[in-house]
Order: sequence, then C-alpha cells, then structure tokens
Amino acid sequence: MNDTTSTTRTTGRVALVTGGSAGLGLALVSELARQGWQVITDGRSEEKFKEAELPEGVTVVVGDLTDADHRDRLRSEVERHGRLDLLVHNASTLGPLPMRPLSEVDIPDLTQVWRTNIGGPLVLTSALLPWLREADGVLLSISSDAAVHHYETWGLYGASKAALDHVTLTYAAETGLRAYAVDPGDMRTAMHQDAFPGEDISDRPPPTTVVPRLLALLDARPGSGRYRAEDFG
Repeated sequence: MNDTTSTTRTTGRVALVTGGSAGLGLALVSELARQGWQVITDGRSEEKFKEAELPEGVTVVVGDLTDADHRDRLRSEVERHGRLDLLVHNASTLGPLPMRPLSEVDIPDLTQVWRTNIGGPLVLTSALLPWLREADGVLLSISSDAAVHHYETWGLYGASKAALDHVTLTYAAETGLRAYAVDPGDMRTAMHQDAFPGEDISDRPPPTTVVPRLLALLDARPGSGRYRAEDFG
C-alpha cells in the first residue's frame, strides 16, 4: 500500500469494497480491477490477501472496519485518489458460531455483530460522503434474505442486515445519493459454510456468478432501494 496521503486525482473510476480478501468481495474487487477501476479494499487477514492474487489496480489496507485508525487509513486512500465512484459494504460477520437462537444471545454477541455489520459501515459512509457526492457515486450494501425473512438461529445476523438496509437507504434520503441494499442470494462461500457446518453446499453458485448481476445493477442505475441480484443481468 502507498502510505502517502497527498491527493493525486485519479481520472478513472474508483471503488472501495470492504471485505475483499475472499468470497463475493474478492470476486467483485477482481472484476472491477479487470474492467479498469482503481479499487481500494480491506480485510483483517494479510495471509488471505497473499493467497488472493489480486490484479493490478487494487490497493489493500489490512485491518478491522470497527477500528477508527483503520477507517482513517481507508479515508486517506480515497483522499489520495481524489474521488470515489462506488462504496460497497461487503464485510460482515455471522456472529458467534455455531449460530444460536435469540434466546441464547447476550449483549456482547449483539455488540460484536452490530459493530461489524452496521456500526463500521455507517461511520465509514459518513467519512466518505464528500467524495461520493462529488462523483455522483453509488452506495451499495450487501444484504441478505435474512433481513426480511425469519429463519431459526439467523435472528442476530438478520437484524443487523435489516438495520444496514435501513441505514443505506436513509443515506439516500438524506443526501440524494443513489443507494442500493442488495440480496446476493445463496453462494458457495466460507461464510455460508460456517452457517451450515458439515453440510454439503456444493450446489450453491460461486460468488463469481453474482458479480455480473451487481454490475448490471450499477449500469442500470435504478432508483435507490432494496433489490435482489437475481433480478439483474
């Protein structure tokens, strides 16, 4: 990563995608970079990024989105590029594993999930609003069907995603930004496997199949709202 904080305005499109070391985040970061975007991404594991083999045009900032210093580093990277056309909130956590019914959830569990799934995205969006607004950029938050449907043991995660949907679309109402909360559908990812330990999830599609649908949504640029990825592309 380049540590300079001086602005060198990028002429091409710039995206910040959180949680880009694996799964949907990695697939999206890779495709955006392939299409010529300058991409900033983050994640907590430097080792995962070493294994990811990201293409040129990707700036990696290792750290935790709930940490203020880490968010400052992300902001500095956006400032260095001088613009932000797309902010994707992809990083998230299921919470304590194995997943448990709400009757077994305690305050520390709630704090862990909400700091990552809603707290970090909320304050990072606020910090980056000047660049998003100047570029007439897009705010895109990766949601889940658990945000609107009620599944056993998914209550804590689903509530955090419902809150993320609400915050995302409230930013649209307050700022005029185009904002989307998108349900990507089931995918064959490590996170999905964590939710179903011991279960064969090989029938789920890989995250690379979802990326073209997200890009089709960005190309269509409909009104702000909650969407399903399967309805695009």
